[in-house]
Amino acid sequence: MIRYIINRIILAIPILLAVFTVVFLVVRVIPGDPAVAALGDYASKEAVEALRERMGLNAPLPVQYIRFLTDMLRGDLGESLINGKPIAEQVWYVLPFTLQLTFASVVLGTILGVPLGVWTAVKRNSLIDYIGRILSLAGLSIPAFYLAILLIFVFAVKLNWLPAVGGGDLANKPGESLRFLILPTLSLGLIMTASVTRLARSTMLNVLNEDYVRTARAKGLTEWVVLIQHALRSALLPIVSLIGLWTASLIGDSVLTEIVFSRPGLGKMLVGAILQRDYTALQSIMVIYAAFVVVVNLLTDLTYGFLDPRIRHSR
Repeated sequence: MIRYIINRIILAIPILLAVFTVVFLVVRVIPGDPAVAALGDYASKEAVEALRERMGLNAPLPVQYIRFLTDMLRGDLGESLINGKPIAEQVWYVLPFTLQLTFASVVLGTILGVPLGVWTAVKRNSLIDYIGRILSLAGLSIPAFYLAILLIFVFAVKLNWLPAVGGGDLANKPGESLRFLILPTLSLGLIMTASVTRLARSTMLNVLNEDYVRTARAKGLTEWVVLIQHALRSALLPIVSLIGLWTASLIGDSVLTEIVFSRPGLGKMLVGAILQRDYTALQSIMVIYAAFVVVVNLLTDLTYGFLDPRIRHSR
């Protein structure tokens, strides 16, 4: 297992380097001069040239690329072109809010989606199965931002049970911040629940027809042991794959959710950088998002190896 983990980490390094390279090139091929975009069309040539020099845009592209990688490795994300503050400080402030929302949504989608998928598979073609399939289809059909608005209208406006906007004081009052987390988590987690439920149901239906499941039943094992130790364990690989995809997706989907709930986070910071034409902040946030996706994929691969020994021994 240790060898498998080391191999996957080594493989992730060139992938991460390739992602950083793509972000570097994409930001630089965008039409327009970043210095002009930051200062405005009526800025003087001297001011534009001074800002270009400060941003390092006058250096040759290979030199810019080496500086970019060096700064990323040192954790130096540069300074904002709007307020002059270090971007790393701003990221460290909003990052816990995004991670908190993503983690809570994934946990909710998993602990609801997997049992519901197994239950509907066991109760195939029953009333429970039909209700589960209808609800999961409805969950896949509704956009996250629209569900967020509905949740705000019901639980914040009409019932006044939960706060509609903000993220709370995560550093000093983490318990109180959980009230601000409930509605955003529901808006993302319920949609993930629908997707996980459908996949868990379909994979369980396939597994329940396998010979080894019938053999386990013939041995006199209880239905609970057959479902959990034999059927569900074999059906976990595609479910884990979907959870990994959703984790990476929710990091990006948090953009709209953070805007709707006016919640601090990387998504809201990204939109602000785009609107304010903050070239340096935009590049840094894109790198962080890309790095998260690579890390999530790495963790998914490691989970594969943990669940199925054949995978780690075949690589």
